Amino acid sequence: MKEYVTLSLETHLFFGRIMKEHSFFLLAGFPAKETQYIKRADQFREEFEEGLKETVKLADGIVSESVLNSGEIVTEFTKKAECQTGDLTGIPIDRKITEAEERLRAGRGAMINRETVFQVRMLNRQMLKSLNGLIAFKEEILEEVAACRLYTTNYPLLIEHILREAKLYRQILSELERRGRIAVLDLRNMELFWNQIMMEHALFIRGLLDPTECELIETADGFAEDYCRLLEEAREQDMKMTNALTAKTLQTTKAYRQFKTAGAEGITGCEIRSIILPLLADHVLREVNHYLRLLDGAQNQPKGRR
Repeated sequence: MKEYVTLSLETHLFFGRIMKEHSFFLLAGFPAKETQYIKRADQFREEFEEGLKETVKLADGIVSESVLNSGEIVTEFTKKAECQTGDLTGIPIDRKITEAEERLRAGRGAMINRETVFQVRMLNRQMLKSLNGLIAFKEEILEEVAACRLYTTNYPLLIEHILREAKLYRQILSELERRGRIAVLDLRNMELFWNQIMMEHALFIRGLLDPTECELIETADGFAEDYCRLLEEAREQDMKMTNALTAKTLQTTKAYRQFKTAGAEGITGCEIRSIILPLLADHVLREVNHYLRLLDGAQNQPKGRR
């Protein structure tokens, strides 16, 4: 059960926060007249915030050092970004969660007993329930926006984007509940999924930058094109070429992390003209950090397990 508990908590530490912030961004994007949509988005924000609190309590001394050191849970910008975003929007953010995450310790032989397994199982079920509701909510928003019955400042593609991430989270949790573990990594499909996510991040960044930020827009365009090419290569190449493509993806993604790090620093430092919320800049940085950990892990796997 150690693998079940550890993987469940690591999954929630990353994806639970991502879902909490998705709910936040949806909430912030609705006009004042959409009171019911605002109320529902806020409810999901609160549900995932509660789930993340419980996760942090259970995770201390259990989760791996690689996850804690990856920058996918918190970054050097997270606390400042949350403070600024809360002030700018008036939407509450529990910053004590971030402080608790910064204090998390890696697995040090903590006892995982039946009570721990039970608590994690209950957490997984609660998060799955919230996740199913959030997925249905995102699908409804997308349908209403496409039919021109609902306005939001969030792009339709962004709603599709966060819907895919939510479905991946649900897939991982469902597998953990069915099998107690996650299947051996399918490297090609993992790269296809995350390369598309990275490409879309670049497109969103480009579209949210002020038109005067010509150099940053050009750089974002360049990364969008890089990931588009990687997607095309992955679809065309056979499995024998996977290692070379993964190496190219890793190189591109490391450079992309530098771009996103500079972006988060510039936006939290009020040095970049944009309509990007500081928390969104930190959010996409955490996602690229998560992807880099997955790529590093995939490269270190024995060839037969890819």
